[in-house]
Amino acid sequence: MTSQDSTDSTDSRRDGPTKPSRRTFLSAATVTAAATAAAPLAGASAASAATAGGPSGPGRPIRPQSPDRELRELLREIDQRRIEAIVRRLAEFGTRHTLSSQDDPVRGIGAARDWIYQQMQGYAARSGGRMTVELQSYVQEPASRIPVPTRITNVVATLRGETSPDRIYVVTGHYDSRCTDVMDATSDSPGADDDASGVAVAMELARLMATRRSEATIVFAAVAGEEQGLYGSGYMARQYKAAGADVQGMFSDDIVGSSTADDGTRDRRTLRLFAEGVPTAETPAEGNTRRSVGGENDSPSRQLARYVSDVADNDSTGMRVRVIYRRDRYLRGSDHISFLEQGYPAGRFTEPNEDFAHQHQDVRVVDGKQYGDLPEFCDFEYITRVAKVNAAALWSLAQAPGTPKGVTIVTTNLTNDTQLRWTRGTEPDLAGYEVVWRETTAPEWTHVIPVGDVTTTTIDLSKDNVFFGVRAVDTAGHRSPVAFPRPGS
Repeated sequence: MTSQDSTDSTDSRRDGPTKPSRRTFLSAATVTAAATAAAPLAGASAASAATAGGPSGPGRPIRPQSPDRELRELLREIDQRRIEAIVRRLAEFGTRHTLSSQDDPVRGIGAARDWIYQQMQGYAARSGGRMTVELQSYVQEPASRIPVPTRITNVVATLRGETSPDRIYVVTGHYDSRCTDVMDATSDSPGADDDASGVAVAMELARLMATRRSEATIVFAAVAGEEQGLYGSGYMARQYKAAGADVQGMFSDDIVGSSTADDGTRDRRTLRLFAEGVPTAETPAEGNTRRSVGGENDSPSRQLARYVSDVADNDSTGMRVRVIYRRDRYLRGSDHISFLEQGYPAGRFTEPNEDFAHQHQDVRVVDGKQYGDLPEFCDFEYITRVAKVNAAALWSLAQAPGTPKGVTIVTTNLTNDTQLRWTRGTEPDLAGYEVVWRETTAPEWTHVIPVGDVTTTTIDLSKDNVFFGVRAVDTAGHRSPVAFPRPGS
């Protein structure tokens, strides 16, 4: 857990307006030594930051957002038995290889597809019409790892938001599987950890959220063709892009089923979240801007990852979210990459330490050692906590205002203060905005300055010395992810 896990939510009454004032940035040692002397002039918030060894400056130290009553209730309802039943049922289809049978009623990817679709329809039936389920299909012509024209089908359940339906958040697991030979479509490949576990997370959240009212739209998808080359998620992401969809966050849950490493050690309380720095879809012009302002650690995906840590790394989920500053692991790639390629913020959840004897392996015993991706090597209590992390992130995102748009840091004049502008959101419960800042060497936002329901503000702190961001707040105190400003006028 982080040192902030035990603190309460940043309630809007607690983070009241603070008058900013320019301060000299001191070395960490000087700041600590000067904390007591500076308190009468700098205020309690600056003194607290100084005592903790952080920078002095305007605003209050940032605190994580604790789950509200509705979210805590949702987390309590996540059912380990249902998650285990989904993983075991998907493994029972023998193989779910993308090139396996699509019309055999008991074995192959078609049988798995139909079962997932049936389950999702059952969840939607209890949604009062808010959730719809579709089979999103296309025919993939011969390509890498696809030797013949092959139908790729995603099972997509969409829970339409009530006040901001055009704002979308997506969670996926891939229901196809593989064994040692990626082109072997007939041998058993139960795919329990990779990736029935991720599908189980998406399905369990679909079941629970179907009966709840969300402000933004949440999409729960079981995608196909991942092992052959991210085909299903690629099609899904391109469809969103072609429609001009406002996808503000996407999570791929891929290999989230085991807490045991290949050496037998266990870590049941950590979940990795991979988040890229330099955006995959960055244009040359955007790259020039990023280099000029030093924004390598402030991509939309990094802001999304910071948000997940803020709302989901706590006692209510029982998990530590370990953010990895990479797009994905070496030699691997998951379905979030398809969304990154379309310019959407996205990240990949995966277990802390993998056992490669139970991934991409033929089911067999060698020298007394069992190989293969079998359900008995899954930790269903761990998957349940992974589902809680996903639930906390998705529900918090969907109930909060959207990430601010059009955020600009004014750079037309040489000044020692900072002027920020942005476009006001349209949410009916929008209360206002907060400016956040941190030292350029700090990985996380450290200070917050409430500025009210405005679209421009001037902070008495030099833009040359620190990084700034803007986030929205609603009347219930829910906060959006941070938007990193671009230079402009």
